[in-house]
Amino acid sequence: MRSPNFSVMTDAGEKKGREVALHFEQMRSVFGTLMEKAEVNLSVPLQIVAFRNTKEIRQVAPLFNGKPTEIAGLFQGGEDRSFIMLDMSADNAWNAVFHEYAHRLMDGNLSSHPDPWLEEGFAEYFSSIEVDNKEARVGKIPVETFLILRQLGWMRVSDLLRVQQNTKTYNESGDHRTTFYAESSLLVHYLYDKKLLGNMSVYFQALREQKKSIDQSLQAALGMTAQQLDAVLANYLRAGQYRYYRLPMPAGIVAAQFTVAPMTAADGRAIVAAIHAHGMDYQDKVIGEFEEVLKADPQNELALQGAGFACLRHGEVDQASDYLRRAEQRNDKDPFVHYYYAMVLSRQGPHDGESSAEIKKELEAAIALDPKMADAYSLLGAAQATSGESEKAIATLTKAVKLAPANDRYLFNLGNAYLANLKPDYAIQIFRSLQSSVYPGLAMQANLALAEASHFRADMKSFNSGNSRSGNAKVEVRDEKTGEWVEERADATDGKAEPAKDASEQEQVVQLPAGPPLRFLKGKLIAVDCSAAPQAVMTVNSGAKSVKVHVQDSGHIVLIGADKFSCDWKDKSVSVNYRDRADGDGDAVSVEMQ
Repeated sequence: MRSPNFSVMTDAGEKKGREVALHFEQMRSVFGTLMEKAEVNLSVPLQIVAFRNTKEIRQVAPLFNGKPTEIAGLFQGGEDRSFIMLDMSADNAWNAVFHEYAHRLMDGNLSSHPDPWLEEGFAEYFSSIEVDNKEARVGKIPVETFLILRQLGWMRVSDLLRVQQNTKTYNESGDHRTTFYAESSLLVHYLYDKKLLGNMSVYFQALREQKKSIDQSLQAALGMTAQQLDAVLANYLRAGQYRYYRLPMPAGIVAAQFTVAPMTAADGRAIVAAIHAHGMDYQDKVIGEFEEVLKADPQNELALQGAGFACLRHGEVDQASDYLRRAEQRNDKDPFVHYYYAMVLSRQGPHDGESSAEIKKELEAAIALDPKMADAYSLLGAAQATSGESEKAIATLTKAVKLAPANDRYLFNLGNAYLANLKPDYAIQIFRSLQSSVYPGLAMQANLALAEASHFRADMKSFNSGNSRSGNAKVEVRDEKTGEWVEERADATDGKAEPAKDASEQEQVVQLPAGPPLRFLKGKLIAVDCSAAPQAVMTVNSGAKSVKVHVQDSGHIVLIGADKFSCDWKDKSVSVNYRDRADGDGDAVSVEMQ
């Protein structure tokens, strides 16, 4: 079932499929109204799978002690695509699913990560919305919220506002976490109810930019301290009364106009395997699941595409390439096939001009078929930067950031692209914003990159003293206060924007000193030396070449494909981004275990 913004696969029948697609279109419209946005982005493509009953959805349920857990609805996210699974026989499937759906919508529409209390509170607010064909009822507080806070008690507002993504309260299950979610929900409901949510921009500006205390920031935004807000929220809870709103549904959402196509049994098995391929619990059998589908239907598009991704994830690059080439022969209009094949090519480095051009060609094909695939833009921007197309890289990475503004990795890559294009002021602005990233490893990399960009800017100014100009280029930058993207022209001698001047003005091109380039190495990790912990030295062999790559802090390296750095790694496939050292070794920027 395809609606304007969603794809639904279901074995519950056409009528149920239309209902699911309609419900998601309605919720997307409500989100746009709540966020006052005319266009709503999802940061990655979303596939909705509606199972007809509890037995069916158990096929994809997370495992506990080897057995499927009981779920009514589930969200499973990923860099390339996300899945929402629903049990159509359950009464409570929607709330859990829409809570997670709200998170994905925030990722695609907010320019930075909100604090956990606001993110979780808004997700709870969103998940409690009721919709039908005529209207949405927004702002109803679930009875459970009142019961939890009355039975388990309160957190002080000052403590609630201090919770971050890496704190114990947010990550450990139990009463404290339950209270945190319920009280965050109540606070967001209160702010919406009293029309105060917009005032919180003043709070965050005072807290983050002006470095004021929580009390001072609340006083500026709400005219009260945290202790006074404690009393206000207690009275709000005690009264048990709240205001909610009725929003009319847009007239253009008509379920009868959605398109429908039959699925084969092989397609159904392939989509279940695709869900398994993107999770953690079924990795030991997922490639076998795809192979079983292909035995019965050797040309099944979903299975060929999914098997390619699964092999790619398991490090079986040659096998992934075979599946994806077969998938492309079957259907060259599938953006995922081009995207996954570009990933295969990128892992078959080192890259010459021909292979780099092929990677970019595949990513451009994926983007042409799905212009909202943020990660394809990100990979294309990285490929352009590696091949020296720095201005193109900036434009491409800017698109990735616009589609997924809360993705700190995309923003970090954009900062590096600005630096490579001799625009250190823009790079410094980005790296400063990432110093407070919710991802500790990336925050550390941002600190290192900020120091590098600052030194590079100083070198540029020293080198170019006496030169008035070295060429101008138009760039798009995000205004720190409004979050909007604006076009400016940057002077390459100092990276600062200035008003556009007459195009006939003569330009002087000056060769500037460049910092060490970012290099890519794919090979076998032979050993890790942690004798000088937290520093580590990885010995990586790639063909006849052996490189010692230094990790400054193994606890804060940007790490992909593993939960944490291990000194026991040996004989592992690995990809490393690094910068040259004077002694011939390398300094690691990121490490990907394969």
